[in-house]
Amino acid sequence: MSTWDEFTAGAPRIAEIFRRRHAKAGNLCMLATIRSDGFPRISPIEPRIFEGRLVVAGMPDTTKFRDLARDPRFCLHTATVDTHVADGDAKIFGRVHDEQDEAMHQRFADALFAETGFDLRGRQFRPFYVADLIGASSVEIVDGAMEVTIWKPGEPERVVRKS
Repeated sequence: MSTWDEFTAGAPRIAEIFRRRHAKAGNLCMLATIRSDGFPRISPIEPRIFEGRLVVAGMPDTTKFRDLARDPRFCLHTATVDTHVADGDAKIFGRVHDEQDEAMHQRFADALFAETGFDLRGRQFRPFYVADLIGASSVEIVDGAMEVTIWKPGEPERVVRKS
Protein backbone atom coordinates (compact mmCIF):
# COMPACT_ATOMS: atom_id res chain seq x y z
CA MET A 1 0.00 0.00 0.00
CA SER A 2 1.12 3.54 -0.71
CA THR A 3 0.60 7.05 0.58
CA TRP A 4 -0.46 9.82 -1.79
CA ASP A 5 3.16 10.99 -2.15
CA GLU A 6 4.34 7.46 -2.97
CA PHE A 7 1.52 7.16 -5.50
CA THR A 8 2.41 10.44 -7.24
CA ALA A 9 6.06 9.39 -7.45
CA GLY A 10 5.17 5.97 -8.89
CA ALA A 11 2.26 7.03 -11.10
CA PRO A 12 2.88 10.62 -12.22
CA ARG A 13 0.63 10.38 -15.30
CA ILE A 14 -2.39 9.09 -13.38
CA ALA A 15 -1.75 11.50 -10.49
CA GLU A 16 -1.70 14.48 -12.87
CA ILE A 17 -5.00 13.44 -14.46
CA PHE A 18 -6.53 12.94 -11.01
CA ARG A 19 -5.31 16.36 -9.80
CA ARG A 20 -6.55 18.10 -12.94
CA ARG A 21 -10.01 16.46 -12.85
CA HIS A 22 -10.30 16.86 -9.07
CA ALA A 23 -9.58 20.59 -9.32
CA LYS A 24 -11.85 21.12 -12.33
CA ALA A 25 -14.78 19.43 -10.53
CA GLY A 26 -14.36 21.65 -7.46
CA ASN A 27 -12.77 18.74 -5.52
CA LEU A 28 -15.83 16.56 -6.12
CA CYS A 29 -15.25 12.84 -6.65
CA MET A 30 -17.44 9.77 -6.47
CA LEU A 31 -16.63 7.28 -3.70
CA ALA A 32 -17.52 3.61 -4.09
CA THR A 33 -17.93 1.64 -0.86
CA ILE A 34 -19.45 -1.71 0.00
CA ARG A 35 -22.86 -1.67 1.69
CA SER A 36 -23.75 -4.04 4.53
CA ASP A 37 -25.70 -6.23 2.08
CA GLY A 38 -22.59 -6.57 -0.12
CA PHE A 39 -23.78 -4.32 -2.94
CA PRO A 40 -21.77 -1.26 -3.99
CA ARG A 41 -22.67 2.27 -2.93
CA ILE A 42 -21.66 5.40 -4.86
CA SER A 43 -21.52 8.67 -2.90
CA PRO A 44 -20.22 12.16 -3.64
CA ILE A 45 -17.23 13.24 -1.59
CA GLU A 46 -14.59 15.98 -1.56
CA PRO A 47 -11.30 14.28 -0.69
CA ARG A 48 -8.27 16.39 0.13
CA ILE A 49 -4.56 15.87 -0.35
CA PHE A 50 -2.97 16.89 2.93
CA GLU A 51 0.60 16.40 4.19
CA GLY A 52 1.34 13.85 1.49
CA ARG A 53 -1.77 11.80 2.22
CA LEU A 54 -5.19 11.42 0.65
CA VAL A 55 -7.78 12.30 3.29
CA VAL A 56 -11.28 10.92 2.72
CA ALA A 57 -13.13 13.46 4.82
CA GLY A 58 -16.77 14.37 5.04
CA MET A 59 -19.82 14.66 7.23
CA PRO A 60 -19.56 12.18 10.12
CA ASP A 61 -22.09 9.40 10.72
CA THR A 62 -23.05 9.02 7.07
CA THR A 63 -23.75 5.71 5.36
CA LYS A 64 -20.54 5.94 3.34
CA PHE A 65 -18.47 6.24 6.55
CA ARG A 66 -20.40 3.39 8.19
CA ASP A 67 -19.56 1.36 5.07
CA LEU A 68 -15.85 2.22 5.45
CA ALA A 69 -15.88 1.40 9.18
CA ARG A 70 -17.21 -2.06 8.33
CA ASP A 71 -15.12 -2.64 5.19
CA PRO A 72 -12.29 -0.16 4.50
CA ARG A 73 -12.01 -0.92 0.77
CA PHE A 74 -12.94 1.88 -1.62
CA CYS A 75 -12.66 3.21 -5.15
CA LEU A 76 -12.45 6.94 -5.75
CA HIS A 77 -13.44 8.19 -9.20
CA THR A 78 -13.01 11.69 -10.59
CA ALA A 79 -16.37 13.25 -11.38
CA THR A 80 -16.88 12.95 -15.13
CA VAL A 81 -19.56 14.62 -17.20
CA ASP A 82 -17.84 14.51 -20.59
CA THR A 83 -18.60 11.26 -22.45
CA HIS A 84 -15.55 11.92 -24.65
CA VAL A 85 -13.25 12.22 -21.57
CA ALA A 86 -11.39 15.10 -23.21
CA ASP A 87 -9.84 16.04 -19.84
CA GLY A 88 -9.12 12.43 -18.90
CA ASP A 89 -10.55 10.37 -16.10
CA ALA A 90 -8.97 8.61 -13.11
CA LYS A 91 -9.78 5.98 -10.49
CA ILE A 92 -7.89 5.23 -7.29
CA PHE A 93 -8.31 2.04 -5.28
CA GLY A 94 -7.36 1.37 -1.70
CA ARG A 95 -8.26 0.96 1.92
CA VAL A 96 -8.78 3.64 4.54
CA HIS A 97 -7.53 3.69 8.09
CA ASP A 98 -8.74 5.91 10.92
CA GLU A 99 -5.79 8.23 11.59
CA GLN A 100 -5.68 8.97 15.33
CA ASP A 101 -3.17 11.86 15.26
CA GLU A 102 -5.15 14.70 16.89
CA ALA A 103 -2.49 17.29 16.00
CA MET A 104 -2.81 16.28 12.34
CA HIS A 105 -6.60 16.64 12.58
CA GLN A 106 -6.22 20.20 13.79
CA ARG A 107 -3.64 21.07 11.11
CA PHE A 108 -6.10 19.68 8.56
CA ALA A 109 -8.92 21.83 10.02
CA ASP A 110 -6.66 24.91 9.90
CA ALA A 111 -5.73 24.21 6.26
CA LEU A 112 -9.35 23.54 5.30
CA PHE A 113 -10.43 26.83 6.88
CA ALA A 114 -7.65 28.74 5.12
CA GLU A 115 -8.57 27.17 1.76
CA THR A 116 -12.37 27.18 1.92
CA GLY A 117 -13.54 29.19 4.94
CA PHE A 118 -15.29 26.08 6.27
CA ASP A 119 -14.53 26.11 10.00
CA LEU A 120 -13.96 22.77 11.73
CA ARG A 121 -11.16 24.08 13.92
CA GLY A 122 -11.26 22.75 17.48
CA ARG A 123 -13.64 19.90 16.63
CA GLN A 124 -12.90 16.22 17.04
CA PHE A 125 -12.71 14.10 13.92
CA ARG A 126 -14.17 10.61 14.35
CA PRO A 127 -13.37 8.97 12.09
CA PHE A 128 -10.53 10.67 10.22
CA TYR A 129 -9.97 8.44 7.21
CA VAL A 130 -6.64 8.43 5.39
CA ALA A 131 -6.22 6.32 2.26
CA ASP A 132 -3.66 3.57 1.73
CA LEU A 133 -3.53 3.16 -2.04
CA ILE A 134 -3.33 -0.25 -3.74
CA GLY A 135 -3.86 0.74 -7.37
CA ALA A 136 -5.01 3.34 -9.84
CA SER A 137 -5.95 3.78 -13.47
CA SER A 138 -6.69 6.59 -15.86
CA VAL A 139 -8.15 7.09 -19.31
CA GLU A 140 -7.08 9.72 -21.83
CA ILE A 141 -7.72 10.30 -25.50
CA VAL A 142 -4.33 10.79 -27.19
CA ASP A 143 -4.11 11.32 -30.96
CA GLY A 144 -7.63 9.92 -31.40
CA ALA A 145 -6.97 6.70 -29.45
CA MET A 146 -7.87 5.77 -25.88
CA GLU A 147 -4.90 5.29 -23.57
CA VAL A 148 -5.54 3.44 -20.32
CA THR A 149 -2.77 3.83 -17.75
CA ILE A 150 -2.59 1.29 -14.92
CA TRP A 151 -0.51 1.39 -11.73
CA LYS A 152 0.12 -0.87 -8.74
CA PRO A 153 2.54 -0.12 -5.88
CA GLY A 154 6.10 -1.17 -6.65
CA GLU A 155 5.43 -1.29 -10.40
CA PRO A 156 5.81 1.42 -13.05
CA GLU A 157 2.77 2.80 -14.82
CA ARG A 158 1.71 0.65 -17.75
CA VAL A 159 -0.13 2.13 -20.77
CA VAL A 160 -2.57 0.14 -22.88
CA ARG A 161 -3.51 1.89 -26.14
CA LYS A 162 -6.89 1.13 -27.68
CA SER A 163 -7.54 2.42 -31.19
